[in-house]
Amino acid sequence: MDIEIEDIAHGLSFVARWNGQTHGDFPYSVAEHSLLVLRIFEGMRPKANVQERMFALLHDAPEYVIGDMISPVKHAVGSGYEELDERLAAAIHIRFGLPAKIPAELKKQIKQADKYSARLEASEIAGFSENEANKLFGVIDEYYVDTFKIKLRPPKEVRNEFVDTFQDLLDQK
Repeated sequence: MDIEIEDIAHGLSFVARWNGQTHGDFPYSVAEHSLLVLRIFEGMRPKANVQERMFALLHDAPEYVIGDMISPVKHAVGSGYEELDERLAAAIHIRFGLPAKIPAELKKQIKQADKYSARLEASEIAGFSENEANKLFGVIDEYYVDTFKIKLRPPKEVRNEFVDTFQDLLDQK
């Protein structure tokens, strides 16, 4: 149970999404992505409770240990990666007073927010054309395109916001 939110935030703020192949002065981190997924999830589910929002923020938390692999590599690694990811997620959830597994319907909703985030990231910072991004990730409502903008910030700033956001959620519990 030696899992601390500061360690997760620190690690995720240095793990680059898209294998670091993004435009900008800073890599786009998994911590920044997680904050965006939470915001999108809250936009999709404005009445989500604190526990559901914590699950959204922590949806990629295991990556502070195992890093972020692009999907083709995850598939090549096979079930071993998925099993490790699930075990780490369960340990993280339990550590912070959440059920070990995310309920299936909630997991689907968080995955939808994650997909919307990937769609925005693809076209805004990863060099995909709008058509390519739409083809790979699906067309998303203009509301999300207009409302949620990708931020590229120093890791320290992202780490601090991640910890502050988590603490705000804990305070509401």
